[in-house]
Amino acid sequence: MGPVSQTPTRPRPRPRAPARTLWEEGRTSGSRVVTLSVLAAVGLAAVNIALTEALSLFYDLTFVVICLVGALAVRPRDFFRVGVLAPLLMLTTVTLLAVVDTAYVAEETDGLVQAVVSGLAHHAGALLAGHALALAALGLRQVAMRNSGRLRTSA
Repeated sequence: MGPVSQTPTRPRPRPRAPARTLWEEGRTSGSRVVTLSVLAAVGLAAVNIALTEALSLFYDLTFVVICLVGALAVRPRDFFRVGVLAPLLMLTTVTLLAVVDTAYVAEETDGLVQAVVSGLAHHAGALLAGHALALAALGLRQVAMRNSGRLRTSA
């Protein structure tokens, strides 16, 4: 009998881990999310001021997006930082603009404190929407972490 031909065996492929869901994707540190959110909010406020000379609906919509993206990007152990970010981010932006010129967020004759209060009141809808969406996203991510990426448990 002649030599038996041996076919090379291929290594078995490793079983792939299931793809992470949207709710499991966030891996950015809380400090980085806060820094990027502040830079985005202040930058977009500056663009809005340059275009319209006041904070407008453009800023409100981008603020909501910033809050939601931050909640989806942060790693799980930093959920608290992003959970309290929206009110602090709006306060910081409005205060900074009021210090530069009160007319950006309130009446020209308003003092600093009145301008900050007026600015927060004028953009309360965006603040509420951004904060609510961020908290909802964080809550859904928490549920998904407990259920291996699913929002519902298997029946």
